[in-house]
Amino acid sequence: MATLLYRLGRFSFRRRRLVAALWLAVLALFGVGAATLSGTTSDTLSIPGTESFRAMDVLKEKMGLGTADSASARVVFTVGGDATLTAPAQRAAVDRAVAALGAAPQVAAVADPYTAIAPDQRTAYATVTYRVGPAGVTDEARAALLTAGRTGQTDGVQVEFGGDAVSGGEAGGATEVLGVVMAALVLAITFGSLVAAGLPLLTAFIGVGLGMLGIQIATGFLDLNDSTSALATMLGLAVGIDYALFVVSRYRHERTEGRDAEEAAGRAVGTAGSAVVFAGLTVVIALAALSVAGIPFLTAMGLAAAGTVAVAVLITLTLLPALLGFAGRRVLPKRHRAAKVSFGERWARLVLRHRVPALVLSLGVALLVALPATDLRLALPDDGSAPVGSTQRTAYDQLAAGFGAGFNGPLLVVVSGPGVARTAGEAQRAVEHLPGVVAVTPPTVNPAGDTALLTVIPATGPDAEATKDLVAAIRATTVTGAALAVTGTTAINIDISDKLTGALVPYLAVVVGLAFVLLMLVFRSLLVPLKATLGFLLSVAASFGALVAVFQWGWFADLFGLDSTGPVISMMPIFLVGILFGLAMDYEVFLVTRTREEYVHGAAPDAAIVAGMRHGARVVTAAALIMISVFAGFILADNSIIKSLGFTLAFGVAVDAFLVRMTIVPAVLSLLGRSAWKLPRWLDRLLPTVDVEGTRLATPPTEPELVRV
Repeated sequence: MATLLYRLGRFSFRRRRLVAALWLAVLALFGVGAATLSGTTSDTLSIPGTESFRAMDVLKEKMGLGTADSASARVVFTVGGDATLTAPAQRAAVDRAVAALGAAPQVAAVADPYTAIAPDQRTAYATVTYRVGPAGVTDEARAALLTAGRTGQTDGVQVEFGGDAVSGGEAGGATEVLGVVMAALVLAITFGSLVAAGLPLLTAFIGVGLGMLGIQIATGFLDLNDSTSALATMLGLAVGIDYALFVVSRYRHERTEGRDAEEAAGRAVGTAGSAVVFAGLTVVIALAALSVAGIPFLTAMGLAAAGTVAVAVLITLTLLPALLGFAGRRVLPKRHRAAKVSFGERWARLVLRHRVPALVLSLGVALLVALPATDLRLALPDDGSAPVGSTQRTAYDQLAAGFGAGFNGPLLVVVSGPGVARTAGEAQRAVEHLPGVVAVTPPTVNPAGDTALLTVIPATGPDAEATKDLVAAIRATTVTGAALAVTGTTAINIDISDKLTGALVPYLAVVVGLAFVLLMLVFRSLLVPLKATLGFLLSVAASFGALVAVFQWGWFADLFGLDSTGPVISMMPIFLVGILFGLAMDYEVFLVTRTREEYVHGAAPDAAIVAGMRHGARVVTAAALIMISVFAGFILADNSIIKSLGFTLAFGVAVDAFLVRMTIVPAVLSLLGRSAWKLPRWLDRLLPTVDVEGTRLATPPTEPELVRV
């Protein structure tokens, strides 16, 4: 492989105008395709086959209910003091707001709030139903909703808003710009050259741009969730910068060894580029394996992100050496630093000198941080997870205060079967006697008489364990001659959370298993891949522990600007595993392949570790700092979900790069000695040989004289 990539690197460098023109043509072609072929996306999370979704389909078919498709908003009216909403002045204010809401754009219907008024008559709400789904509500319609509702804010009436029609797109531009600025700063310090610092950013942006355009084209043919591009953007930017950083760093090293520019480009792509290929393959495996869960929106997100990563690899192997040719000597620092012992070498020697204490201390710290993960609770977000002080959170809290905590998470019980008018009454009485039930509405029977609907108000909120237990208890309730199924937003969220949680272990098994085989090919070893995967699991456990401690238990809540704590969003674990796995394997491959390269070329085990850290620690540190900066920028977001994602990814990268890859890994390799690089002969004969270290490049392949620069 190294020889093939060496030739590709030299070709791309030499024919740089052709390569650049081809990539520009691809970019233009994708742009035209996105402009002419793109379709719409959906913001619904659907998992076909679960009970809640099957029951929702029954409601649509038998009773004509389409609550899963239409956007809705809750407009909450409250008064304080001794006033009530039924007093003439207050009722006039509410009626005025309801009339204005009915005339707002895209609104299909507005329910009378006085049919949904609290016992103390101080809280009521109007449900506003839209003719479009949540993604179709325009900014103008959303602004009109708020304006219309606030016409009722007179005579002491307070108006707040909740529901999926109220929530707009999160403003993340400031945090993303901050991350890019920090990445540019780290690259400039690392390379000492603005041109060299700009190349990884440029190639990463091109790769992400192509990925986003490709996703836009795919929306014209596939039903994609509107969050599909989020993971692709995050990972595409991360690996795009990382891969280019490693190749540019190796190119500069080859130049300092006295090689001309074209030869240096070939060797950089042949060695660091080989590592890029295998690092990229591990990431693609991790993302494509999301399809194992059998969840359509996860499969789409994983494949989209995998395609973006694959594009990043191709750009690094072809466009980057072409750009190095255009940059010429400007990619080199203006002055060479005097030769001195690098921090990476000093750190490696320190770890090897105290390898047992370093290993024990590092493992102890990681396991201690991971302990809170045993209390991990998962749920999907609702208005109760909105920032304190926001209109969504205020409306949520007011409804809970006026009607009870369970009012924000009603359960819909679908009763099916012949003679349902009788059996639905029996189902109502059976459910009323279950622990944790506040009220059950009388059954609503469809005209055909074969389906009825009960609404159950739990005593606890939507994300409470007691509510989950109540759903299970209702599903276990039997009524002779009838079938009971539970649906509604709360039940759907519970089913999605359970499905995501159940998919995590199979997903981990596939990812770790395939990556183990791939790393075995790279390192020709059993122990090194085993150490790499165990280190990754340690990083994930520590990340989950920190996530639970801060966002679920509330440790250091003030430091991170948290207004409230609660369960972790259900999609977080599987996304976190995918993203951290990709970055962890990047750092593992780039550090340890350089170590193996030195070992294969004759260095003793400990000397190879020191040499690998000498050459690789600086760029791995830079790559990790860039990712930490990018992810940490999202901690500044107001939304607690975005904040938690940014914190956990930043923490996970820090733990994996500095504690696992740069401390535990060299300590373990030193303890293993030469046995780390052994592979049973029978297995060695079965596995194909891939020259990742560039051993064959010691004597470059004979080829015609090439133009030098």
